[in-house]
Amino acid sequence: MSDMNKQTKLLSTTENDIQTAAGILKNGGLVCLPTETVYGLGANALNETAVKNIYKAKGRAADNPLIVHIAKFDDIYPLVKNINRKARVLAEKFWPGPLTMIFEKSDKIPPAVTCGMDTVAIRMPSHPIARKIIEKSGLPIAAPSANISGGVSPVTAAHCYDDLKDRVDAVIDGGECEVGLESTVILMVGDTPRLLRPGFVTAEQIEAQIGKIIIDSAILNPLDKGQKVLSPGMKYKHYSPKAKVIIIDADDEKYYSYVNQVEGENIFALCYDEDVSHINKKCLTLGKHNDNESAANRLFYNLHQFDLMGADKILARLPKTDGVGLAVVNRLLRSAGFEVVKL
Repeated sequence: MSDMNKQTKLLSTTENDIQTAAGILKNGGLVCLPTETVYGLGANALNETAVKNIYKAKGRAADNPLIVHIAKFDDIYPLVKNINRKARVLAEKFWPGPLTMIFEKSDKIPPAVTCGMDTVAIRMPSHPIARKIIEKSGLPIAAPSANISGGVSPVTAAHCYDDLKDRVDAVIDGGECEVGLESTVILMVGDTPRLLRPGFVTAEQIEAQIGKIIIDSAILNPLDKGQKVLSPGMKYKHYSPKAKVIIIDADDEKYYSYVNQVEGENIFALCYDEDVSHINKKCLTLGKHNDNESAANRLFYNLHQFDLMGADKILARLPKTDGVGLAVVNRLLRSAGFEVVKL
């Protein structure tokens, strides 16, 4: 099943269609499945050929590792070498849910999953359909976001189908994703856990459970040349719509003034509800100014909408980095290739 001219099946969430999806995975195929974060492009994590087909379907760089999804905690034991006390505390608190932990991998995990590294990222999604498919397949499922690499992560089945039809065997329509941003990723190897990608589970929530963690500098900055990729989403320009994204770091008045003075066709603003009445451009909003969870939920959906609206340029207001805001800022910076106008 390695060709790029597949007849992609559109599946629902009936028991019969879940069995169909599980069968495709068991047979080495590719299935786009809903999770609470974003839709994932799933394959049998223990089948090297199937995993390589994920990279092929997405056009994904071969040094960008994948996350392995499990349905219950006991599924982790054959996949990793050591689970320390802090990891168990985090699993007890946040699994199932939007948290990925990185461990030393066992020999069962093929090199294609980890890009040859000796660590593997593991997550237990909370979406009931994702869990059912994993359970029915009896397999750990490797699954990055279900889109062409570099584009905006999908939060609906239509987003997956538009991007990957004829490249995957099936897309399951499980509705719109509840969280709307990829999972938090934390490295659990070594003395102090290291946050590599922020998400809906915040640094503050993690530290409340296990004490001090390291916040990796690559969260808000480009990787240094030659720096090793330890987690998905660290190295490349990601989450980018067709339009050019420019981030504006400014107070209210300076943001309004800048946006209102930009001339040209198909220029849009990505801002907050409170900003709309002050701006002379068409806007999509991230919700109210202090509602970081709403911003996380709306970001990718809005970036997809800008493409549908024919945007050429998106003038995005820089959110604050507290709580889930750190994840929103991280995704925005990467969607803009770190292009920020400071006023």
